[in-house]
Amino acid sequence: MKINIIGGEMERREIDEYIKYAGQKHPGRQISQMDIIIDGEYVDLKFYFSDMDFQHAYRSADYLVNDMNKLNDAKQSEFSEKQRHKV
Repeated sequence: MKINIIGGEMERREIDEYIKYAGQKHPGRQISQMDIIIDGEYVDLKFYFSDMDFQHAYRSADYLVNDMNKLNDAKQSEFSEKQRHKV
């Protein structure tokens, strides 16, 4: 992860705390870059995220699943008989 400190200097310990905070605030997302902007006594954080692979989601009734094996036999059959639209 690339870290940019803007508007001042900061100790490594404090930078590590902001990195830890970013991971907790955005779980499951890959942060590629973070700007730490120092404005007097305040600090603003700006995050840049890496592109992640899209995982196909299947809609069944009113909920989404990411794996057809989670559906019962009737729903699996319904999806297999469905006509697909060309994209």
